[in-house]
Amino acid sequence: MKKNKNKRILIVRPDRIGDVVLSTPLPREIKKFFPESYVAIMVREYAQDVYLNNPFVDDIITYAPDNPSLKTVKEIRKYRFTHALMLLPDERINYLLFFAGISYRVGVGHKLYQFLTFTRYVDRNKYNPLRHEADYSLDLARKIGVESNDYTPEIYLSEEEKKISALRRKELLNQKKFLVGINSTSGGSAPNWNTEQYRKLIELLKSNGNIRVVVTDLTPPESLSGINDVVYTNINSSLRNSIINFSTLDLLVSASTGPMHLCAALKVKTLSLFCPMTACSPQLWGPLGNIHKIILPEESYCQQQCPGDPKKCDYKNSEFMTPERIYKEIMEMLNKE
Repeated sequence: MKKNKNKRILIVRPDRIGDVVLSTPLPREIKKFFPESYVAIMVREYAQDVYLNNPFVDDIITYAPDNPSLKTVKEIRKYRFTHALMLLPDERINYLLFFAGISYRVGVGHKLYQFLTFTRYVDRNKYNPLRHEADYSLDLARKIGVESNDYTPEIYLSEEEKKISALRRKELLNQKKFLVGINSTSGGSAPNWNTEQYRKLIELLKSNGNIRVVVTDLTPPESLSGINDVVYTNINSSLRNSIINFSTLDLLVSASTGPMHLCAALKVKTLSLFCPMTACSPQLWGPLGNIHKIILPEESYCQQQCPGDPKKCDYKNSEFMTPERIYKEIMEMLNKE
């Protein structure tokens, strides 16, 4: 497709922070092919900090579902967008962009409301073959002529934020060698250990004189609160401040959740607990662009003890997913150059 300096492109991703992180390759790859284009992002207010300082984004528009539709349409119309990429199927947003006069709109899947509004689409073909969510998202940019297979997410810190990060890291280390983050909550988005297992891992890490443990949950569970010599960096923190805190870490341990994707986009090492079920698999949701390790339960565990609902699984009886095994894996990752 011929490069056109008049392209004004809106990328829409109004959902979880991890999903928003996985959309960050799109502005970069679009600008490579259409360097004079205008690219804006529309996300929920709580996720906009993911895109702060992004050199490939010209504007960030916050989407508020409670705002009157007419008001939202008028706001979008002011930008005179020529293209819209809707990474999440959403009927209301589909109609908003239609009435905002955006002529070339691309969505995901086959929905009646897309047909009624002449919306183009990309098809995930029931995830066959299974690819990464970021790669599926890039399909919408490919639809408008972007020829790229680089779907590595990135979050950009300003020079001032990098200085703040370096100072915080020094303070947090307190003369120790490694900062290891523990994010114990996942918002029910993925299978996850229970807090007892995370507590055991924290105690193992604390016993190592080279490691300082940082609990990164916004609201740590009661059983993980107030542990001696553990730092709680993100309590009542803004997302941007939390992003700076994540950047101080050597490694983050978590389930498949937003903080894992934030750290991957910041090039922080991650060790992640995953489930092999297609909807939760690392092939679809794994970290990208960083040094990482995926830990899966043994095949026999999934065959014999899977509850059928990944949100109910805590790997409690898995021989592979023990705090002792995870501690060993952490040490190998920290000591590997």
